[in-house]
Order: sequence, then C-alpha cells, then structure tokens
Amino acid sequence: MPQQPCEGMTLLPENPAEAAYEAELIQRIKSGEHDLFYRLIQPYERRVYATALSIVRNEADAEDIAQDSILKAFRHLSQFRGEARFSTWLLQITINEARMRKRRMTLRAMESISDQQNDEGDYMPREFADWREIPSESLERREIRTALVEALSSLGEKYRSVFVLRDIQHLSIEETARVLEISPGSVKTRLLRARLMLRDFLSPGLNGQWSATPAFAKGNKPWE
Repeated sequence: MPQQPCEGMTLLPENPAEAAYEAELIQRIKSGEHDLFYRLIQPYERRVYATALSIVRNEADAEDIAQDSILKAFRHLSQFRGEARFSTWLLQITINEARMRKRRMTLRAMESISDQQNDEGDYMPREFADWREIPSESLERREIRTALVEALSSLGEKYRSVFVLRDIQHLSIEETARVLEISPGSVKTRLLRARLMLRDFLSPGLNGQWSATPAFAKGNKPWE
C-alpha cells in the first residue's frame, strides 16, 4: 500500500471548488455511500490506464492493472488522509501495481542500454539541422501517432513513465516525483533525457518525411 505524502507536501486540486467537491465525495464514501466511488474516480480512469500502459506496454495488462488499482484504492480509501491530491495517491497505487505485475512477467531478458544508465549518466543526442518543437497539429497525423507510440516503447521504463506523467498527463514535477517515489531533480533529469531520445527517434519525420495530411479528428490524441 502506498505511503502517505511527505509532511509539508500539499498537492491538492488547484480549483478550490473542485477540491471541496472531491473532499466531500471522499468523506461521503468513507461514511458508507460507496456508490459515489465511481463518480470520484471517473475523471482519472484514463490517467490510470495510460500510467499502467507506460510501464507494462501491453493493453490487456494495462486494463487489468487499472481495474486492480481502482479496486485497491476503494478498499484502502480510509487510509487516504488528503495531504496530496487523490489523483496523485491513485496514480501511485497504479505505478506500484504495474511494477509488481512487470516483475512477475518475463517480457525481456535485458533492458535497453539507455535504461541501464543511472541518473548521473549522460545521454548524447544526435546532431541534425534545424530542430523544431513538435507542432501540436502534427500530432494529429496517423504517421506521427504510430511513430510516437514506437518512440515511447523504445524508452526505458524510468524515462517513459516520467514523460507520460509530465508531458501527457501534465502532472507537476512534485506530483510526478511523489507518484514515482523519486526526487524532483530526478524527474527533471529523466524528463530531459526522455525528450532528447524522443527527439532523436522522431527527427526523420520532423524533417519532412511524414505525410502532412491529418488522419484523425482534432482532439483525438495518440494517447487517448
């Protein structure tokens, strides 16, 4: 069971009204109104699934982990004290469940060289001309979607998890550190290296080798 947040860490919902509503739901569920639990976790279901998928990289396993994590959160909701956001607590449960599942599986004999590096190691990105940020509209292309999934799969777990939590789910550095049980400095280091590795993986397409024709509706992102 995940530990409660460190003393002094306050990561409550940014919107006071949302924070109050969520706190009320939690209190009512603890008091016996169990039917309200789905209302509590509904906004976070996709986050839970995406977080699990970023670790196990298998949709069926990620679905199982998401269900197990939500069930575990329900069973242990009485232990939630509210020092951190409920979503942070829920994602930490998910991370732990996914890691336990992965340890029980024999997916690979060896991790990639990049995953073997410690946090103090150096990642040397390739040099190429005229690097630009990935434009938001380019994510709405089938080719980019496929390439992004492949690129994420190429990352070691510690880099992939940080990238998913920070750049896809938009958790803060402090929340990401809490969920992954690492320091904020490690979050920054791993995120930078993840971005560099993804940049190198995606650079051929960003230089113009992928189609510019949008292939799916606006708002349907690769991780949805």
